[in-house]
Amino acid sequence: MKAWAIGDCDNGGDEWGEEIKLTEQAVQAVNKLNPKPKFFVLCGDLIHGMPGSQWRTDQEQDLKNVLKNTDQDIPLVFVSGNHDIGNTPTRETIDTYCKHWGDDYFSFWVGGVFFLVLNSQLYFDSSKCPELKQAQDVWLNGQLAVAEKHKCKHIIVFQHIPLFLRKPDEENDYFNLEKSVRQEIMEKFHKAGVKAVFSGHYHRNAGGSYRGLEMVVSSAIGCQLGEDQHGLRVVAVTAEKIVHRYYSLNELSSQGIDKDLVDMLAKQN
Repeated sequence: MKAWAIGDCDNGGDEWGEEIKLTEQAVQAVNKLNPKPKFFVLCGDLIHGMPGSQWRTDQEQDLKNVLKNTDQDIPLVFVSGNHDIGNTPTRETIDTYCKHWGDDYFSFWVGGVFFLVLNSQLYFDSSKCPELKQAQDVWLNGQLAVAEKHKCKHIIVFQHIPLFLRKPDEENDYFNLEKSVRQEIMEKFHKAGVKAVFSGHYHRNAGGSYRGLEMVVSSAIGCQLGEDQHGLRVVAVTAEKIVHRYYSLNELSSQGIDKDLVDMLAKQN
């Protein structure tokens, strides 16, 4: 937040006390949620310090110390972002991330829903590790084939960089994926029946849809680049639909989630 406030992304990352407090508030809000969330996902840029930056180790440790207080019955899911592995990732930056936070791409099932976590930096710029992008592509095709075979209720994807911010055919931007790459992924997801993609990166709320695929862009617990509040997105999944709402940390801490979401989930049990 300081780096953004003073306009110095590289040298302004030497203070993160405010981020620690906000993350503590987020963890407390998540722990209080009723019903208990099936998991808590951080959609990339876990820390500000880029690979090789001097404050990175301390930021990682401070984040882990806060996240350790998450209810042990709420699993944490981590997604890699550009600040985690670099705008142009290498095998080394990805290996380092994996040592600290787990795999950069993986899948899991919860209640008949199939979730995919992707490393979107490989779609942004894989020039220094083309073989890793190829490996993720092969793996993803295999995973989507598995999903088709098992006839899951929904397929949901988490990746740091949004496919698009508002419209599928919007111009290339720092905050979305390049048009030709985007089109290929959107078509692949559409054919596989992916219902939603959840991303971060933009530090603002946004989103749109492409042929039944919803693109959901969430703002941050930390630095805000728009008019949104520090917050979290709560996602309620039923057999029929996926409903999501962004809450400020203050709202979520004091009021919890809306009654209609609670009622909707109660009917599933």
